[in-house]
Amino acid sequence: MRWRGQRESENVEDRRDEGGGFGFPFPRGGGRFPSGGGGGGGGIGILGLLILLGLMFFFGLDPRVIMQPGGPGGGPGGDETNFPDIRLPQERPDTTNFPVPGQQRPPVERPGTTSEDDLKQFVSVVLADTEDVWRDLFARYGERYSDPTLVLFSGGVRSACGIGMAQMGPFYCPYDEKVYIDLDFYEDLKNRFGAPGDMAQAYVIAHEIGHHVQKLLGIADQVEALKQRMGQTQANALQVRMELQADCFAGIWANRAQESKDIIEPGDIEDALRAASAIGDDRIQKQTQGYVVPDAFTHGSSEQRVRWFKRGYQSGKLDACDTFNTDDI
Repeated sequence: MRWRGQRESENVEDRRDEGGGFGFPFPRGGGRFPSGGGGGGGGIGILGLLILLGLMFFFGLDPRVIMQPGGPGGGPGGDETNFPDIRLPQERPDTTNFPVPGQQRPPVERPGTTSEDDLKQFVSVVLADTEDVWRDLFARYGERYSDPTLVLFSGGVRSACGIGMAQMGPFYCPYDEKVYIDLDFYEDLKNRFGAPGDMAQAYVIAHEIGHHVQKLLGIADQVEALKQRMGQTQANALQVRMELQADCFAGIWANRAQESKDIIEPGDIEDALRAASAIGDDRIQKQTQGYVVPDAFTHGSSEQRVRWFKRGYQSGKLDACDTFNTDDI
């Protein structure tokens, strides 16, 4: 990926010197998270809650859902079958040119950017690329894009959504419109998930920025409100559509950044697709528990994540990413 010498974003907040020593794992006094179980069976306790929060952050779930009656996806209703009428802006930009996956040479195993100084510069450049792409696209629709902040942390971090820990992976917090990432996650991406390379690393950031785009378009608030009225299975299914749209938005970023800055080298798109496949729900469930439970999916299968990233990449258009009004999810 051609990134050196490109503009770096000024919206990077480096909190790595704060470390992860929080003593007590939740904010004291007025924190957002409950400190123990409620009625009926004594709840899940501190340890169980920590594990649950870790999984929710790792898979990009909003921790607010555990505070709703009935637990994640809870609420008085059953499993609703109709998804909301969530629409993307109606005016469409023109189709853009892009290098087609498969017309490039086979991907090679590349270590990617690894040193701490390089990684900070790298994520600053990728963030700047997303700013340029989404500012331009929003302007085409007559809207104004508001830049998010990317927070670098080490070990643990306080966010408006609560405490984030390195084990939870990167996450976007809609309360403060910030993306949080411990750069050590990229070692996990390479070693645990088998997805090395700069473009794989950039995909992670672009996906989280996709959630910021959903926030600005009002999609995130609509989805969150609807999930509170759904049973768990349908709330999960709605969350999958949310995450696949963020993957598609990441593909749009790759398309537009390539068109404007020629950042993509041979094998880059394959690196991004490998990363999308590596973190599919089915693959992670198979690795962690030995079997797959589709009703518990929150991000989509490996095949779905790859397909929706490619859809955004090949079109460069918002209407290609309408995951809420299609049966072909």
